[in-house]
Amino acid sequence: MSFARVAVIGLGLLGGSVARAVHAHLPDAMTTGFDADPAVRERAREIGLANFVPETVAEAVTGADLVVLCVPVGAMATAGAAILPHLAPGVIVTDVGSSKASVAKALAEVLPGISVIPAHPVAGTEQSGPDAGFAALFRNRWCIVTPPAGADEAEVARVMAFWEALGARVETMDAEHHDRVLAVTSHLPHLIAYTIVGTASDLEEVTQSEVIKYSAGGFRDFTRIAASDPTMWRDVFLSNREAVLEMLQRFSEDLTELQKAIRKGDGAMLFDTFTRTRAIRRSIIEMGQDDARPDFGRSHT
Repeated sequence: MSFARVAVIGLGLLGGSVARAVHAHLPDAMTTGFDADPAVRERAREIGLANFVPETVAEAVTGADLVVLCVPVGAMATAGAAILPHLAPGVIVTDVGSSKASVAKALAEVLPGISVIPAHPVAGTEQSGPDAGFAALFRNRWCIVTPPAGADEAEVARVMAFWEALGARVETMDAEHHDRVLAVTSHLPHLIAYTIVGTASDLEEVTQSEVIKYSAGGFRDFTRIAASDPTMWRDVFLSNREAVLEMLQRFSEDLTELQKAIRKGDGAMLFDTFTRTRAIRRSIIEMGQDDARPDFGRSHT
């Protein structure tokens, strides 16, 4: 079920983490890496991110039996077209994109006759670049595999086994359903964080820097999310726009109801809402998807 030669295209946080995790958990596999940015390629060589970091994408994918596309979702089609002439027979192409329906469509169009099994490891940090990756990023995190209709079951199983070997908990899901789920669990929270931090920035002149000076934990955590890679998230919102807009509309309606409750002094409604959301937080902790320690387990030393 394992792969002998894994090519990682895109050497940022996720690509770097894939390469490092392969080294840690699949030591017999040969890794090659490529990034369109020459400075990133040079840095990847300096830190030993892959066994081989060539100057061309052709060299990176030649002979690979698994290619992992770790580029922004808006660049998937370009990356797929670039590797097509150099792929070996029987190769499997997967990806790490946060939206799946648009990625699956784009890759199917530019990689005719190639087995494409999209995937989304639901893991990451606000950091980016080749130095940001680490082998444990996927440990005990979900990876959602979204095989297209008619996909070879054995090839799907190989991709699932690959992510499991890197430490992930793996499930399969329809691509469109994935996009609706992630719109509310990931994409909308990022959009809200960008908005809140942007509003605070607009208020800086009015408050004479007091917004940043007196930032409490809630605002601080929003700024962490809002520090995520702008290119990646621009592409995510554009590629998953229908699901994001649907969830944004529902959020706007719920926000209006809270606004009404505050205006009317309806404490019971507010209490019931906050009690329900508190239970969701506890469920996330019980599933092992976050740390129950105070302040999210942050060290205060």
